[in-house]
Amino acid sequence: MSTAVRSHAKINLGLFLGAPRSDGFHSLVTVYQTLEIHDMVTVTANRAGPAAIRISSNNPRVPTDERNTAWRMISLALEQLGVSAEVEIHIDKRLPVQGGLGAGSGNAIAALVGLENELNVPFRSLFTRRMELPARIGSDVPLFLIGGTVLGVDRGQEVYPLPDIEPVWCAVAVPEIGVSTPQAFRDWDALCAAEGLTAQASTDRLEKLSRAYAAAFSGDSGEVAKAGSSGVFSAREDLAGPQETTYGSGLVRTGIKSWFENDFERVVFPQHPSLAEIKQLLAAAGTPEAALFASLSGSGSALFGLYLTRGDAEAANHRLPSVNVQITRTLPRAAYWDRMIVKDSC
Repeated sequence: MSTAVRSHAKINLGLFLGAPRSDGFHSLVTVYQTLEIHDMVTVTANRAGPAAIRISSNNPRVPTDERNTAWRMISLALEQLGVSAEVEIHIDKRLPVQGGLGAGSGNAIAALVGLENELNVPFRSLFTRRMELPARIGSDVPLFLIGGTVLGVDRGQEVYPLPDIEPVWCAVAVPEIGVSTPQAFRDWDALCAAEGLTAQASTDRLEKLSRAYAAAFSGDSGEVAKAGSSGVFSAREDLAGPQETTYGSGLVRTGIKSWFENDFERVVFPQHPSLAEIKQLLAAAGTPEAALFASLSGSGSALFGLYLTRGDAEAANHRLPSVNVQITRTLPRAAYWDRMIVKDSC
């Protein structure tokens, strides 16, 4: 038997970074959002076979050894529960590799779900109870154990479910330009040094911001007002001043531009001006097809725009004839889990 699992993408609805910490990492605050577009991960597992993990893929850029996040996830899962099995994983890669959409991290959780289904062993419940286990694979792996709209703090690996935003259409632009995440962080560190931003100075702002996000999505207007008066949004002109009292799904329609920015754009766009141009075309500000919000996802190079209608998303595609654009929708938590396992097949 084998289990086919949809491995969904994510975008970052805002990504606020702190200065480099003494441990070499960066504190951050982000809101993750899962999308309908996905890779397909097929898992076959046999307890009777010799202990082994084998990975194959239709994309030669996907590593097929212990460098692969799915390989490391399966190895860790088997070790944690003391299970021996022969496991084969095939990754039908439909999402960009290293595009800022969390494709590799999603593959890890999809492989875990497939393994659980194949062996009837509660791997997923163990990892959900002890989120530090998936975080050992990658900082954005834990979000895929929740799905939907998710608050990420610390390094992004500490995650909390938020009320889902109302499903909207999304155009994901995947340019051929590659963005190095380590280099983006180095450029961010240089910017922090130039602006005098220290890890200690940024901690308070990030904590206030995470509380403000949680309050906004839960509808606590008092906490939101408190966050606004404390200056948590004063780092950018478009985030300053009174915030719209729109929460949950309504935040997407009327307030999202006031709440979300991606700090990586400050260092990635100067290095790759064409990405800034793509964002402008996705946003289409001042036109009938204007995006609710457009942004870089993670450190890129993928960018996205959110739209009320499929027609508006398709119009964004037409504005970018030389860029690979995928039209999709945001995926709420319940639908994320309902659609994950495709089928069991021989």
